[in-house]
Amino acid sequence: MQHRHRTGRGQIVDSSLYEAVLQVMESLVIDYSVSGHVRERTGAILPGIAPSNVYRCRDGDYLIGANQDTVFVRLCSAIGQPDLADDPRFADHASRGRHQRMLDEIIECWTSARSIVEVEAAMIAHAIPAGRVYRAPDMVADPHFQARKSLLDIDHPRLGPIKMQNAFPFLSETPGSVRRLAPATPGVDNWEVLHEVLGLSEADYRRLVANGTV
Repeated sequence: MQHRHRTGRGQIVDSSLYEAVLQVMESLVIDYSVSGHVRERTGAILPGIAPSNVYRCRDGDYLIGANQDTVFVRLCSAIGQPDLADDPRFADHASRGRHQRMLDEIIECWTSARSIVEVEAAMIAHAIPAGRVYRAPDMVADPHFQARKSLLDIDHPRLGPIKMQNAFPFLSETPGSVRRLAPATPGVDNWEVLHEVLGLSEADYRRLVANGTV
């Protein structure tokens, strides 16, 4: 946009879906380029980055990311074990990475004895990056989703009222919208397209239908 303001010329925006995901792959390509290491699946963890995992609670799973030094100190206080921050095994980023499994077991011992609500309250109180692992029922019930109108109620001709994702991102001056669901059967919009968009007469349309063209 700034280029357009400076030069008066617009630009082509060339984007692909896979490149959006490539941006969040961290050092996967670099690891291979430098050392030939091929990173494999690791589940919810990032190897050597701890604590950063999904932890079991009494009633579900909860994500905690507290690998940064000062955040880890706050997490130790949140789980009632402030001395962990001074333990040589966990005192710095590299040490926590080497003892990742042990640290995850300590944290999960604490979370597993509590509900998600209790764990979340402690994380918020200590300003720790964390969040619930949402499934569809959680999304539908979430007040933030509701306030943002992230989900819409749409009438389906066969299924009745259904919920679906809204159009994103939200634009202040030209907001997007979901006008309707995709056609349930091929050709359902033929008349609208050929007549209203292309100006085909009704007689010509019927002739095309009769001879099987549409």
